[in-house]
Amino acid sequence: MSTEIRNTSPNPPIANGQVDVRGPRFAAWVTTAVLVLVLIAAIFSPIAAAVLIAIQAVVFAIGAAYGPRKHPYGRVYAKFVAPRLAPTTETEPVPPLKFAQLLGLVFAAVSLLGFALGSTVVGAVFAGFALFAAFLNAAFGICLGCQIYPLVTRFRRTNPSPAPN
Repeated sequence: MSTEIRNTSPNPPIANGQVDVRGPRFAAWVTTAVLVLVLIAAIFSPIAAAVLIAIQAVVFAIGAAYGPRKHPYGRVYAKFVAPRLAPTTETEPVPPLKFAQLLGLVFAAVSLLGFALGSTVVGAVFAGFALFAAFLNAAFGICLGCQIYPLVTRFRRTNPSPAPN
């Protein structure tokens, strides 16, 4: 008796370290919607805006720590959207996406801090920065964090110290 596991999904598995580009774009659309709600809520109730941005900050933290496959919006994409799509033709690496989520977390954290300290303007401005980045990715496929990632990795590399004479 064979114990072979078959993939019955119409989308074949993607190489480790790569993800279907449509997943992060789906996540960016959901993030865009949440951040628009944050800005609308900020007009009427900074407390509601703080709660929403706190939830989004947790989502960003999960994405930054565990990557797009464990990201809550990525899981929704994988379970409900991806099975209905044609197989992927384009993938992207995970590390830049995790870095982009980290940047989103920073914007959301500063936004939350602004709302928590009573500065609705700071909260709204940083939620707006996150919204701009999310919308750019969702609508145009331009991931700002992914564009910045190579620059950051260049600065993180340490040059070998010269050998003593």
